[in-house]
Amino acid sequence: MRPLLSISRRTRRTPFSSRVEAAGASGYTVYNHTLLATSFRGIEVDYWHLCENVQVWDVSCEKQVTLMGPGANQLAQYMTPRNLTHAKVGRCYYLPMCDENGKMMNDAVAIKVNDRHWRLSVADSDVLLWAKGLAVGFGLDVEVREPDIFPLAVQGPKAEDLMCRVFGDEIKQLGFFAIAPFVYHGQRMKVARSGMSKQTGYEVFVNNAEIGTQLWDELFAKGQDLDVRAGCPNLIERIESGLLSFGNDMDHETTPFEIGLDKYIDLDADVKSLSLPALRKHTPSKKLMGLVLEYHRNLADLNVFVGDQKIGDVRSQAYSPKYMRRLAFVMCDLAALNGATTVEVNTDQGKARGVLTSLPFDFDELGLTACR
Repeated sequence: MRPLLSISRRTRRTPFSSRVEAAGASGYTVYNHTLLATSFRGIEVDYWHLCENVQVWDVSCEKQVTLMGPGANQLAQYMTPRNLTHAKVGRCYYLPMCDENGKMMNDAVAIKVNDRHWRLSVADSDVLLWAKGLAVGFGLDVEVREPDIFPLAVQGPKAEDLMCRVFGDEIKQLGFFAIAPFVYHGQRMKVARSGMSKQTGYEVFVNNAEIGTQLWDELFAKGQDLDVRAGCPNLIERIESGLLSFGNDMDHETTPFEIGLDKYIDLDADVKSLSLPALRKHTPSKKLMGLVLEYHRNLADLNVFVGDQKIGDVRSQAYSPKYMRRLAFVMCDLAALNGATTVEVNTDQGKARGVLTSLPFDFDELGLTACR
C-alpha cells in the first residue's frame, strides 16, 4: 500500500486547491512547502492530453521572491553567475543561482520589473531565506519578501486559443519569455509566455485569490470545445523536453557546468557575483547526461554501470510512449565513464543495455520517430 500524504498548515494550500481536488487530482507532492498535483487521470493519459490539447495548472508552488529597493540589482547579481548588466525591463531570465563555492542553490526564472525591483519565480528550495541572509550580510538597501502571488499556468498546443478567449487577441503579441500586464475583470496582473513544459504555454501571476478562482472557472467554461482539463507538470513531457528539476537532477552539490548550463554563465563578466570566483577555477568531475533504454522495463535501482564499474546514478526517469523507450537523466562520474557511451542498468527483468547521449535529447539524431 502506498503511503499517504498528511496535509496540514505546513503543507500550504492555494486559492485553487479546491478546484484541483474537484478535478480529480490522484497524487500530490510538496514543492516549496506547497501542495502540487502530480497526476489526474494517470501520468500517460495526462501526457498525451498535454501534448495534444490544453491544460490549466495550479503552480502556486512557484513561490515569488521579490527584491525591491536601491540594492535590488546588486542582490540579484550576487545570487547568479549570469551577467545581468544588460537585462531589460519586462523580460524573463533563466538564472542558475549559486553559492560562494559555485554550487547550485536554485534555478529560478527572474523577472526584471524595473530598475529597483526583481521578482524571482523559484524552484523547490528556500531562496527567500538565502536572499534575506545575503541582503543583511552585504548590508544592501533592499526589501526581500514573498508576496501573495499565485501562478496559474495554461499549457498545451491550444493554450493560445484559450488565452485569447479570456484575455483578448493581444496575448498573441507576447513573445517567448516576455511578460506584460493584462487586466482581468478590473484586476491588473502579469502574464508571461513561459511555463514548466516545452508545449505552448503561459503563466498568469494571479495577485487576488478571489479573482483567481473566477479566472480558473472562466478558463474551463470557455475551453470546453478545446477539451480543457486540469493538469500539472508532467514527468514524461519534462524528461522528453530535457527540462531539469532542482532537487532531482541537481542539488546543492552540483555546479551549473555539470548540468549543461554553461551558456548562462559569462566567466569574464565584470560583475559582483558571489559564485563567479569559484566557477572560474572549477573543473567539472561529473556531468548530467541522457540515457536511452530500448526496452520498456522498470528499473530495479538507480545504479548505472560500464561492465562491473559503477559510473553514475539515475536522477529522473520515465517511459516515453511517444518514442517507446525508457528515458533517463544520469549523473555520470567522468573519470569512471572514461568516454564510454554504452552502459547497463539493473531492471526488474535483469540487466539492460542503454546508450548515453547529450541533453536535451535529439530524437532525430538518435534515429527515434514519434509514434503518434
